[in-house]
Amino acid sequence: MRRVSKLAPVLGILLIPAAAWAGDAPSFGDDLLGDWGGWRTRLYNDGFDFQLGYVSETASNVQGGVKTGVRYTDQYTFGTTVDLDKAFDLPNAILQLSITDRNGRNLSTDEKLDSLQQVQEVYGRGQTWRITQFWYDQTYFQNSLDWKVGRLAIGGDFATFDCDFMNLTFCGAQPGNIVGNYWFNWPVSEWATRVKAVVPNFGYVQIGAFANNPSWLERKYAFYPGNPGGTIGALIPLELAWLPTFGDAHLHGSYKVGAWYNTAATPDVLDNVNGQPLAVDGGQPKMRDGAYGAYVSFVQKLTSPSPSDPDAGLSAFFNGAIADHRTSAVNSQVAVGLKYKGPLSFRPQDDIAIAFGRTGVNGRIAEGEELENAAGLGPVPIQGGEYATELYYTIRPATWLDFRPNIQYIHQPGGIDQTDDIILGLKLSVRL
Repeated sequence: MRRVSKLAPVLGILLIPAAAWAGDAPSFGDDLLGDWGGWRTRLYNDGFDFQLGYVSETASNVQGGVKTGVRYTDQYTFGTTVDLDKAFDLPNAILQLSITDRNGRNLSTDEKLDSLQQVQEVYGRGQTWRITQFWYDQTYFQNSLDWKVGRLAIGGDFATFDCDFMNLTFCGAQPGNIVGNYWFNWPVSEWATRVKAVVPNFGYVQIGAFANNPSWLERKYAFYPGNPGGTIGALIPLELAWLPTFGDAHLHGSYKVGAWYNTAATPDVLDNVNGQPLAVDGGQPKMRDGAYGAYVSFVQKLTSPSPSDPDAGLSAFFNGAIADHRTSAVNSQVAVGLKYKGPLSFRPQDDIAIAFGRTGVNGRIAEGEELENAAGLGPVPIQGGEYATELYYTIRPATWLDFRPNIQYIHQPGGIDQTDDIILGLKLSVRL
């Protein structure tokens, strides 16, 4: 009866959608809505943690595209984390529910920037409400083994990377940026399971299995609680992580290497069923047995000038992903960047960052374009690499608010030698 009485006040709230910031301390006084008159802390102590978040991205093309425009897009995220030990005496287990709502329009499409990567990363996968996470997580053997099962967003566990930048080149799990036809990043989730084993004094190794179901991209299934028809295979990622700490300053690092295999039959990007180029002879694409790729994601703290703030100072990152040349139209991406928190002594919570990246079009796509031109079916441009740069500065006037103006420069948008894109942007993040 004790547990039932704890649950009663929150049964109606449990289904409210919200974004979970895993690992954040419940300092609710730092959130815009505060502690709800003490209720938020009481619910947290009983095992129920509620969070709300809002992100908006506004962008304008001062160069590139068919005309100058301004586009605004946003995302509300609502989530509930249930500590099942506190709530129901089930030790070492949590339950997570996250629901998202995306709105607005996309500058890359509306003004025809022709870029391979969106300049507003928060746009996409249907501007609608979605069940983004609904999973159960259990640890065993003093937290040395972790098992998660349910509706998972793959980028939350594999090739994980933050989305502080606004250009998609520098945001989220990189494989989803190049093989988004079957690796679905946030906010799309699929039925999946993941097992992680901690390697003492090293890091961890983990493997997952995600149902490959393109139906999840259809808007009518965005809020569907079951599993729609259309599963065509499984996406199996594997990741090894080394998590070192260097020197007396305890400079933390994260070095991840991973690979994936998609068991579903996947169309070839160049050949038809007769082995002839699709761009010239048309027909149905040749189907390949599966698709695969590999990635790395390195993040290293370089300086730590403030003992009271472990996040202060300079950090660097490098991300790289490559996908197989048979099935991936865009089959490579690399990104490198620097971030410094506390660049000004009188603004210790601000940060500044810069990143450079290249997204590469498969050379077999270029081969098909050359064949198309040779056959007199063109002219079509020959695609290569797209180069992106982004610089931002984060102003934190309050603990719950990030105000982040940025400038993006995109050279050879679409991998084509054409007018470069210059984008002025503003990313606003609110922790409610």
